[in-house]
Amino acid sequence: MRNFEFHNPTHLVFGKDTQKRVGELVKKHNGGRVLIVYGGGSVKKTGLLDEVKQSLKESNITFFELGGVVPNPRWDLVEKGVQIVKENNLDFVLGLGGGSVIDTVKAICMQAVYDGDAWTDFYLNQKEAQNALPNGNILTIAAAGSESSPNTVITHEKDKFKIGAYSRAVIPRFAILNPELLYTVPKYQVGCGASDILAHLMERYFTNEKNVDLTDRLIEATAKTIVHYTPLVLKNPKDYNAQAEFMFAGTIAHNGLLNCGRIGDWASHGIEHQLSLFYDIAHGAGLAIIFPAWIKYVYKHNINRFAQFFQNVFGLSYSLCDMELTVLQGIQKLEDFYTSIGMPIRLRQIGIGDENFKLMAQKAVDSKSVGNLVPLDPLDIEKIYKLAL
Repeated sequence: MRNFEFHNPTHLVFGKDTQKRVGELVKKHNGGRVLIVYGGGSVKKTGLLDEVKQSLKESNITFFELGGVVPNPRWDLVEKGVQIVKENNLDFVLGLGGGSVIDTVKAICMQAVYDGDAWTDFYLNQKEAQNALPNGNILTIAAAGSESSPNTVITHEKDKFKIGAYSRAVIPRFAILNPELLYTVPKYQVGCGASDILAHLMERYFTNEKNVDLTDRLIEATAKTIVHYTPLVLKNPKDYNAQAEFMFAGTIAHNGLLNCGRIGDWASHGIEHQLSLFYDIAHGAGLAIIFPAWIKYVYKHNINRFAQFFQNVFGLSYSLCDMELTVLQGIQKLEDFYTSIGMPIRLRQIGIGDENFKLMAQKAVDSKSVGNLVPLDPLDIEKIYKLAL
């Protein structure tokens, strides 16, 4: 196990009606003039936006709005948010939504207090922002884990890049998690969320680090939670207890705790980012296609670790005499799970061919190295895309 530091200051407020406390929480973190960021309007239809406004008014907090965040969020909307913040001297940014909204919030918070170009310095050049406006969120989609993480992923259409940035300065001050707010999430988005959460867990699990048994068990337990509860959520979206397990698993999967003492891989995320950049597909759907292909390409590097995962998460028998059989059966189990929750498992299922494989593979390595379990070059990545066809 490696040396590590773990510090996650996000104040998690979990449970029914907790969104009504948002004014109190913003005020606690010295917010007085707030930008509310949201997506395409579901927060209006469900009444969440009105509840938030009322709570802010009761706490004498001034607010402005920025809607229009889309999946694979765009840098141009970040720039609009920064303009609103600066023109109105705002001191806090509040996200209502899932990972795309929260990632947009974080990007706004970095650029709003930075004299340089945050896109170039923090995303393309991977520097860590030292300062940012404070932010908080009310989570409405369990998936990205961005509600309590230092990570943000943004698409820059002009530069043709989708890439993440890391900064402890953008870790949200609070996250409100009410499982009732997940009741209206469309089934396809639930499946995408489950795929993203499972990917966050597997990216951490498949490591070269030895003697990480505790975090192995924590990751396995969280993965089993997703595998068990996703079908229940899809069957009955108003099952509060199932939604609660699903929602909290998404937060735990990406809040840093499961990184402790180990280095994960993250190749599949980098490879998938090119799919959602070039074809604007849902990130979770892309991960369901890429992850099995990546496993097929690299599992022989550490076959024991892959066999252990499939035994402990999917209940497959573990045989020292034939670990490869366990892994191959496990890949099939994983693909069957994705299919059962409405996810594609091949590029051809969503109409993507091999026309951009070479370009996407090169794009994946242009800004950062890809893979820690097994470092990958563009040729390797192109072969993984071919396995995903």
